[in-house]
Amino acid sequence: MKKIISILLISLLALGLVACGDTSQNKRVDENPAVEESNKGTEETNKENLQEDITSEENKPNEQESVSDSSGKNVLVVYFSVTGNTKTIAEKIATLTDADLYEIKPAVEYTDADIDYGNSNSRTSKEQNDSSVRPEIQSETISLERYDTIYIGYPIWWGEEPRIMDTFVESYDFGDITMIPFCTSGSSGIGNSGKNLATNAGSGNWLEGKRFSAQVSENELKDWIGNLP
Repeated sequence: MKKIISILLISLLALGLVACGDTSQNKRVDENPAVEESNKGTEETNKENLQEDITSEENKPNEQESVSDSSGKNVLVVYFSVTGNTKTIAEKIATLTDADLYEIKPAVEYTDADIDYGNSNSRTSKEQNDSSVRPEIQSETISLERYDTIYIGYPIWWGEEPRIMDTFVESYDFGDITMIPFCTSGSSGIGNSGKNLATNAGSGNWLEGKRFSAQVSENELKDWIGNLP
């Protein structure tokens, strides 16, 4: 009898332990969906944040499109300079008129020997003795669409405009743009250089030009600009 009772007690104890194990296991199983739901919520949040980032990136203005390639100015100063005298005056005029600057750069630069007027065989002596010569320009082409006034400067070589200036004016259609020549020289005047450029250009409204010395003051330039038609 005692043996039977002992067996019953052991059986009841074993059943109790199994029940507890099942409860613990069920608890762990019940906890898993909560963890999964939490992870699911995190994933959804991350997806929403990612979508917001993508949408924000799509709506961001294109930086290239927002940058204008136009300065908005309607005055341009074009110049050709070898010694730097014409460049200095061109920069002063650009400052006074709030203009854009454009330098005419030759494909083959001029050396000191090239501009030796005392040498009949120098490059410029040969060029200036042949009115058909057109030195090549390496400067990039410029759009003149937004300009209504252009100051065009150059040194005087052998009493005339450098042939590269003829290359320039023959390369563009100036339409109704007001063209204002100016030049630099040690002693020679502007001569027929402005008229030559107007003839070769075949377009633009050309005003009478003016010659300046390298030492011209800003006030002199300002007076000249202020008295232009």
